[in-house]
Amino acid sequence: MQPSASPVLPWPTPLPLCPCPRPFPGGFCLLRRCSTLATPSSASAWASWRAGRRNGLRRAFPLLGVSRSTGNHEVGGADVVEPLRGGDELDEEDEEGEVGEGVGSEFIEVGYISSVHALRGEVRVKPSTDFPELRFLKPGRRWLRTRISGKEEVREVELMGGRSHPGQKTWILSFNGVDTVDQAKQIVGSTLLVKEGNRPKLEEGEFYTPDLFGMKVILKESGRQVGTVVDVVNYGASDLLQVMLNTTNGSFDGDGSSESKPSSSGPLVWVPFVEAIVPDVDIDNREMHITPPKGLLELNIRSDTRSKKERRQMKWKETKKLRQRVTSVKKKLSEIGQEHVLRGLSYGEKNQRRLLAEQIGDINLRLFQLAMENINKCFERTSFPGLLSVKSIIPMENCLQISHACYNTFTCKEEKEDHHALLTKGHHLISESKVAIILMLDYKDSWESVSSLSEESTPAVMKLKNVLYNYSRYVEINEYGASLPLIILSPTHELLLCQELLSDHDYFGFDNEKVWLLEEEKLPVVNIIPNDQNRHKILLRSPWEMIQMPIGPAGIFYSLLSHKIVESLNEIGIEYVQICSLGENCTPAHPLFLGWISSRETDVGIKISTGMCKEEIDVIFAMRCLSKVTKQVDQLQFYAVPEQNKHVELVDNEWVDIEPSEPNSYRLYCPIYELLNSDNISVLSVED
Repeated sequence: MQPSASPVLPWPTPLPLCPCPRPFPGGFCLLRRCSTLATPSSASAWASWRAGRRNGLRRAFPLLGVSRSTGNHEVGGADVVEPLRGGDELDEEDEEGEVGEGVGSEFIEVGYISSVHALRGEVRVKPSTDFPELRFLKPGRRWLRTRISGKEEVREVELMGGRSHPGQKTWILSFNGVDTVDQAKQIVGSTLLVKEGNRPKLEEGEFYTPDLFGMKVILKESGRQVGTVVDVVNYGASDLLQVMLNTTNGSFDGDGSSESKPSSSGPLVWVPFVEAIVPDVDIDNREMHITPPKGLLELNIRSDTRSKKERRQMKWKETKKLRQRVTSVKKKLSEIGQEHVLRGLSYGEKNQRRLLAEQIGDINLRLFQLAMENINKCFERTSFPGLLSVKSIIPMENCLQISHACYNTFTCKEEKEDHHALLTKGHHLISESKVAIILMLDYKDSWESVSSLSEESTPAVMKLKNVLYNYSRYVEINEYGASLPLIILSPTHELLLCQELLSDHDYFGFDNEKVWLLEEEKLPVVNIIPNDQNRHKILLRSPWEMIQMPIGPAGIFYSLLSHKIVESLNEIGIEYVQICSLGENCTPAHPLFLGWISSRETDVGIKISTGMCKEEIDVIFAMRCLSKVTKQVDQLQFYAVPEQNKHVELVDNEWVDIEPSEPNSYRLYCPIYELLNSDNISVLSVED
């Protein structure tokens, strides 16, 4: 989803977060309360901890409704990570059909028959139990639950035997009377059941899911009931209890200090089922005591107050829009010889197909086709123009040289006197809110520590924190009354961390209604060697994932255009916009820099520092120039930068892993200086 055209609180649009695994409906889940998981001591720490990283992506827990299922399950906690049923990658959940009265109430679900195996009537079963050997190896009576004409029917069958199929995470079973493929097909889609009374005894600290449903949730410190357990979800490292909070005149007081009463429609929150947070579980009295970190219960309350019907309608509209977008892009990809990308849509798990569909729908075809037109201009990374190359073509009267000491601390007396007028002009622009700031996170820094679950930040976010903190101190010292607009361009996997950083630090003094958080533009990586049609194919990390990389600093122009942010800045009277990468010398809204650009009346100002790398930028645009540049994105010049990437290829109808020993792909890169007119540029050179 894309951010909205104007700034809103707290963010332009819901961030593109990946959903948590779908809960096992109402199931018999063997839960082991974790006692070793490090538990956050504050709401801000919990915000980072609860969004665990998996496969390099930040994943947060969405707030789900109460499970609609009626059957019981014996689910194996962290062992089961696949959806129980497949389907089209964009299908919505089916509505719950009518269930026969009393059907299945005495049974436990232990598996789902997913497909036929071989030619002798055997079937494959996806287990949903912590005791697969007990349920699938021992012959004897079992039951099959099948939905027919909207009603569920249960019938007895005799299990003849089974064996594990570890490569597919399934079990292969055979039943008496099911000896042919046609007979096996008739039971595909059925649920395998055992008697509820046949549950194995559990050890201390282990619980079945139904034993937790409906339990009272009580704050251990105050003894007050705050809610009721309505669902349980497994998330690999631990389980999550979904708690419906009690209400007090339609609201909730997280510390339990006011009288509350049970409600059938209270807010839903997630509580980690770990010993540090849920120390006491009393099965006999149907209650549990919790010691949540400060702010936990308030932190993840659903902010969406729309009804379930309204949310479902909105989800349907979004799904329909995505489907239409995917259909359009699929057609275009086929026309330009990239049909191999579409193969993953025809097989694989539902979540894999959906991931690919979302990636396809998000491809910026306009930029991709423009970049492919420039693909013949293959330059090494050191060859595309950088800041230092700009200085040589700028008229001398538009160049100002200053030392680091004077620029950073203003301790150089003679230069301070010389540039007093520039500082005064810059201070005036800041105090009158005539300046906007754009900060760009470096994707390389953000990936350095992305694999660690316990990390609460990354180098890129830490740089952002330091820059914003230093700026807030500078604003406080100079007593600027007005707040400047702030735009942050972030890699996808850093969006949540950036949001938490701003929320935890009260936006560092910025007006939250003038803050935008945007996702950086990315394009697929293509191979170096063209095919027979002289086309460079998109590389795939897996059959369901394209390799994509940021297009570089010039991507900010397209982001500003597509989200109509330039129009918003013009409406609030902005005269200058600074675009700055988070390098060591990043100083947002420096009055001397602003005063110099304003005094020269140039369209663009560039700051050059000793030792800065080619991809580091610090540029100020006059709004009249920025408005013009954002309308000329079709003139962006892309460079094909050779890089080395592992990928998969389809060889003889089999996917093969390719590990190259030399550059095998092009990253489509667009520097920021291609659209600039050197006749109307001023330069500030900060040297040692």
